[in-house]
Order: sequence, then C-alpha cells, then structure tokens
Amino acid sequence: MTLPIVESISPPPSALRGWVFWSAMTMLALLGAAIVFLIVAFLLGEALPLISKGGLTRFFTDEGWWPRDASFNMTPMVVASLYLTIGALLVATPLSLAISLVTTFKAPTGLARLMRNLVELSAAVPTVVYGLWGVSAIVPIINLWSPPGASLLAGVLVVALMIIPTISVLTQSALQGVPVAYVQGAAELGVSENQTLLRIVVLAARQGIFSAMVLGAARAIGETMVVLMVCGSIVQVPTSLFEPVGMYAGSGVALHEEAFNTGQESPRPAGGTRLKLASITGWQSGASAPSVLHSFFEPVTPSGE
Repeated sequence: MTLPIVESISPPPSALRGWVFWSAMTMLALLGAAIVFLIVAFLLGEALPLISKGGLTRFFTDEGWWPRDASFNMTPMVVASLYLTIGALLVATPLSLAISLVTTFKAPTGLARLMRNLVELSAAVPTVVYGLWGVSAIVPIINLWSPPGASLLAGVLVVALMIIPTISVLTQSALQGVPVAYVQGAAELGVSENQTLLRIVVLAARQGIFSAMVLGAARAIGETMVVLMVCGSIVQVPTSLFEPVGMYAGSGVALHEEAFNTGQESPRPAGGTRLKLASITGWQSGASAPSVLHSFFEPVTPSGE
C-alpha cells in the first residue's frame, strides 16, 4: 500500500523570505517612528516648564535674547534665518536649474555623466568643510569691502553652494520625467530648443522643481555649523547683507553656556520652536514630493501656457 504524499503546509521558501523581509522592514520603520516620537516628547517635556512661566508669546515679546537674564526674544534669529533661506534659494535655484538643464539636454553623454557625479559628490561633503571654506575664502573677500566679513551675505553664499546639489539632483529627476512627446511636439511646431526647454519642459516639471526648492530650503533653514562659522553669531535683525547675524538654527549651540547658567531650559523651547518649523517644512515637502514620482509615471500636463 502506497501512502499518499502529504504536502507541507509551510509556505514556500520564497514566500517565507518575503514575510521575514517585510516583517523586519516594518519593525525598523516602527523603531524609526518611535525614535522621532521620543525626541518630540523630550523636547516638549523639557520646554514646558519654561513656557508655562510666560507662554509662547514671550519668545517674540521679550526685550531681547539674553538667556542669563531670562529674556528669550527669538525674533531676530527667526528673521535672520528667513533672510538667509530666501537669499540662498534666490542664488541656488537658478544655478541648479541651469546645471540640470545642461546635464539633461545640452551636454554630451560623457560630460553630463561627469557633471552629475560631481554634483552628487558635492552633496556628500561635510558641512564643516563648507564652513571652513567660507571662513578662509568668502569672509576675507567680503571683509575687503565691509568689515568684519562674517555676515549675512557670507552665510547666503556658502549655504547656497551647499543646497545646489540637493536642488540639482531633484530637478534633474523632474526634468527627466517630462514626456518626450512634449519636446517632439514643440520641435514639429517649429519652436526653438531654448524656448522648448524654458517654456514647456520647465513648466511641465514645475511641481518637481518646487519640491526640490522646498527640500533645499529645509536644509538651509536647519543649517547650524556653517552659520556659526561665517555669519558672526550676533543676535540682531539685519538691515544690510554685510551685517553679522545670529541664526535660529545655531542658537542651541552658540548659547549652550548660557543655557546651563539658566538651568538648561533655554535651548529646549528653542528646540520646540525648531520642531514646529521643521514640521511645517516637512509637511510642505511631503505634500509636493509625490509630484516627482508622478512625473516618472504619468504625464504632467502644463496649464496656462
């Protein structure tokens, strides 16, 4: 009598490996979310005692930023950080767009590959290297016209150089996602190459370019080491590009000694406020980031051309 072959009820090896892989990925994702939650809880928990003494409005109504005297007006640093971010975007965005257009449509294959590799390599350079370059090159040049050289302008130039790789890489992805039919149709209608790139391709990829700008702004407004090294670290509302300023992101580092002298409470509210700004910036980038993926899978129809 031949016994029937009983098939194993265990899943096939491929299915088992897939289950183990996705289970591990899920655990890692939950671990990352838990770490973020703990950071948020720690910042808010440490900030609440000081906030409860005067409320959030004191960060904009106190006489100035003197942690030793329990005065925490962060308005000058917030304004200076916004000026820095806007200035860096104004410098970096046109350069990044030009680099992306050249590497995607104009340059020969070998040169385009070399340019892309250099841009990606510059994104991996530590920020302290940019800071040292700014101190040794940019600040002395500015000092020739307007001492002391460490100023808002120096920060704008160095931070703009830092965010160019971020904006360029994402802009290249957005431009590559524009359907070829757009370019071919423009060529058949007799539109010049430059007009096609600027008025059709760039407009079709505008959502991805905006996403790149948002992520570049997020890096600029959160930069710490560079602004401490080249901006002068003087807390004041700048009235000129040549004035030294203290930035919002560097407040927790530059004033750490004062924080200890006031019971280690002053950087916690600053961290809590930074957390709010980061959440707003992250929400904006998260809302616009799908446009980059969208450009890879579906045509982006220009509107209003």
